[in-house]
Amino acid sequence: MIKDEFFILYNGVKIPKIGFGTWQTKDGIEAYNSVMWALKYGYRHIDTAYVYKNEQSVGKAIADSKINREEIFITTKLPASVKSYDDAKKHFNESLANLGLDYVDLYLIHAPWPWDNVGGDYTSGNIEAWRALIELYNEKKIRAIGVSNFHVKDIEALIKATSFKPMVNQIRYFVGNTQEEITKYCQANDILVEAYSPFATGELLENKEVLKMASKYNKSIPQICLRYCIQKNTLPLPKSVHEDRIKANLDIDFVINDKDMKYLDSLYHIVSTRPFRD
Repeated sequence: MIKDEFFILYNGVKIPKIGFGTWQTKDGIEAYNSVMWALKYGYRHIDTAYVYKNEQSVGKAIADSKINREEIFITTKLPASVKSYDDAKKHFNESLANLGLDYVDLYLIHAPWPWDNVGGDYTSGNIEAWRALIELYNEKKIRAIGVSNFHVKDIEALIKATSFKPMVNQIRYFVGNTQEEITKYCQANDILVEAYSPFATGELLENKEVLKMASKYNKSIPQICLRYCIQKNTLPLPKSVHEDRIKANLDIDFVINDKDMKYLDSLYHIVSTRPFRD
């Protein structure tokens, strides 16, 4: 079953093949309940971020679940605006306190540029922040480190400066928008691709082509989208605040045949009109 399957990062750390996302999930009862439901139905990989402002609720749900800490893989992220060594250390420690944890399993630089200057060149700041993450990793406060929304040139700049390759790159990835260049680069270099917004921030939920495929397999559109990501060797991060959908999103133990995968690959005209997440 998918909830019992793992990817292995290049440092040997096991990461569950599907994660539970919490972007746009409100702090308080909404975040708490959604994480509790996710854990109840078998998710063991929870993804949050400092800027989501729900780390405390996520941490409380994890603590209240009474599941052994080592059984849950927890990701959080350094704000995209933080581009210095000292501030990276500061924000990591704040996230750790918010979550109520002694360590996190994966820590990511949220983007190569601040969200108010997408595409700007912040190479030197990224390198400073990356050095802080490497140090925290070596101190065993983080089990794996990586990046999010990084392009090839951004990753190669980190490697050139530090000789330390990210273990993960979390990118927007869904049927019709698979970011081929960065995905191929990461997969060729043993960097796991995590797929955020696997439903195109909801835009795929009414897509007629994907609906036909869902009907063929007697599955929902979200289940087709998630299975597609899995079969592309990416790790999807579905988000929901509805108990029934949280449960259903784990029901993806089926196989899309090669012909249908190629058809889904052909749907390049599906491009999200929504902006990057913050």
